[in-house]
Amino acid sequence: MKYNFIFIILVLFASKVFALADTPYIPINRLHFHDLIKEQQKLMDKKDGKEDGLFRAGANDNINMQLTDALYRHTNDIRYWIERNEKINSNNDKVRYLKYLENVLNYFRINWNAKEISPLELPALITNADNIMKAKTEGISIVPLLQQAPYNIAKINAVIFSDDDEKSITANVVYLKYVNLYPEKILQSISPFAKEPFADSLITVACKKNPVQFYSYAQSIYSTVGKLIHNNKDPMVAQVAKLSGTENALFYFPFLDDILNNKKNIDSIKKLVGNGEKGYDSVGYYRLLVKTATAYFTRMQARDTPVAYFGANGLLATLRYRDSLHFISRINELHNENNLAIRMRAIQPLSAGELYYAMVFAEDIIFTSSYKHSFNRMLQLMGSKPRGDSLLLGVNFDRYRKFIKMAANYNKLDTFLKTMPAMRAEMIMKSFVASLDKTGNLEDAVDVADSYSSITDISLKKALLTNVTLNETNALADDNKNGTVIYGLLKAIFKTADGDTTNLSAKLGIPSIYELPLQAIQDEKGRIIQQVFWYGDKDGKQFYPQFKNSFSPKEWKVTEKKEWMEAISTKGNVMIFANRPLDNDANLDDSAQIHLAAYLQEKGLKPSVTVHRGHSYWLPRTLDRMAGNEKIIVLGSCGGYQNLNKILEASPDAHIISTKEIGAGDINRPILNYMNNAFATGTTLSWKNMWASLNKIFYAEANKSIRESWDDYIPPYKNLGAIFLKAYTKRIEGE
Repeated sequence: MKYNFIFIILVLFASKVFALADTPYIPINRLHFHDLIKEQQKLMDKKDGKEDGLFRAGANDNINMQLTDALYRHTNDIRYWIERNEKINSNNDKVRYLKYLENVLNYFRINWNAKEISPLELPALITNADNIMKAKTEGISIVPLLQQAPYNIAKINAVIFSDDDEKSITANVVYLKYVNLYPEKILQSISPFAKEPFADSLITVACKKNPVQFYSYAQSIYSTVGKLIHNNKDPMVAQVAKLSGTENALFYFPFLDDILNNKKNIDSIKKLVGNGEKGYDSVGYYRLLVKTATAYFTRMQARDTPVAYFGANGLLATLRYRDSLHFISRINELHNENNLAIRMRAIQPLSAGELYYAMVFAEDIIFTSSYKHSFNRMLQLMGSKPRGDSLLLGVNFDRYRKFIKMAANYNKLDTFLKTMPAMRAEMIMKSFVASLDKTGNLEDAVDVADSYSSITDISLKKALLTNVTLNETNALADDNKNGTVIYGLLKAIFKTADGDTTNLSAKLGIPSIYELPLQAIQDEKGRIIQQVFWYGDKDGKQFYPQFKNSFSPKEWKVTEKKEWMEAISTKGNVMIFANRPLDNDANLDDSAQIHLAAYLQEKGLKPSVTVHRGHSYWLPRTLDRMAGNEKIIVLGSCGGYQNLNKILEASPDAHIISTKEIGAGDINRPILNYMNNAFATGTTLSWKNMWASLNKIFYAEANKSIRESWDDYIPPYKNLGAIFLKAYTKRIEGE
């Protein structure tokens, strides 16, 4: 390091000595323009906080030497070359070239400040500008030089050096570089280039890149882009253009790949769609979505992604939406209905495979009772001798990890595995934990972690741990770092879940998952701020009064306001704010949450504890409204990987209490009361002690449903999916 620094100084010293000896005579009327270039050099030199003749962009001295050389030696060489060059003979021409050079540095600095170019690109920019100026003095086109340059460099130099006779050509060069980097931005940027020869081919690229976005642009028939689309002869473009003009076109969009490949046609789908209302066959349409998804999943395994598979209005999004709209939301809404024939009527027409999809795509919203009844119905439809392996084969094992995870969490996995031969069940569970490092994300690994704590079969747990250990061994042998991390973490988490007394937090290098000291929850003024999110549906209106009345006047000062209530402890400096469950149909609960958040921000009150009181389908709204960096989060079902990941991105150290159920008021109140008492008395919050204390209360409860609901609650030290995500992030960041 020291040697490199000395070398930089020597290079700079030598270049300055050379410059002094080689500096041409500069007439007084051009000194100002040279000073402008020097001013740009100084401004860039100061970017590291110190003007010292060194341009630093990091800790690498070799790179800094190259940057410094470009900024000073190369730039000075160019301005001296301008003064000496006899082909730049008039004063005005020399001033013009000096302005070129000043603009190169100025535009670079502007783009750097806007984070649109890296400082490491300066040497290439100066070299390209140098070559362009030499080409211009020889009367040679600058187009080839721009074509050779990367986009960021071509963008700057095209603006500075393009003359009127080449301006349109250089603009095309730069634009083609731009859309090559950002093909998803073709449609929003192509209008000025609509008459260029390459416009048609770019339209085709845009269609293949994002057919959903393409469909939206195609609907604007008379716009510049719309005309380009509808005049394009590419078969795929023509089909999407035709589809955009079809009534209720979004119903057809998920099947675009099959339509383009003549496996389906619009008329056959129209028999199910009708006009979107009249003649619409919701079961038949959903059935077609499931059949298509099953077929497409096989292609996905071969890395052949069908058109309109992902994205808004694509196959997966539509399947999830229709599943919720026609089936799961309907049986959820009837969760208080005791007559199962009425309660489950919506799913009655579905086959076993269609119910399989209905459950896995509704992970975020399905109630426990809805899942269990759907699962039982699925088994019934599989016949007197159901075979779970045949069911999985029938759906091409699409989302089978999600299915197994949900079955485990709802205590149905043992039942499912017993529907097949032991050897086949063993193979499926071996596959369940295989290749978790090759999926492209952590969702499957989180599902595996979440499942483990719910599995009761000891031999099955032993087999899973053995397979995880084997995968870790293979990853180590292959020097597979990601696999080693994933399987190493799962092994440690599984062992602890099985009773290993090792401190898992210390072993994984994450903050304690077992307890929270008071200081970790307090703000800088020693206050513990808690925010409770209520929703103005039937259940919210029913349980809110009980919540409000749970605050004893001896221990709490409760103030009811127009849109929220405040409960301030008489000791312990605990402050609880809860929006009132005002009518959801009028969107009043939403307004109350927004106004409460604004009030808390205005008063400098940042919640360290967040409580979600509502159905799981309200959870995304709570997550969007959370202040961030919470230390405790109490909610119903966390709704799977996406929500869990979102929580931990905003609050990486959060201790999460969740439940597989809706979140019962008779259980939430004792949980919150226990925590609030610990806050008020200044006691370190120990989750194991808290769970042991509450176990005594709920296991003594005569009401069986309350005992069962309590069993569905998961303390932070058993929330294995959250622990895995925290540990994985910590391990990756530490490398």
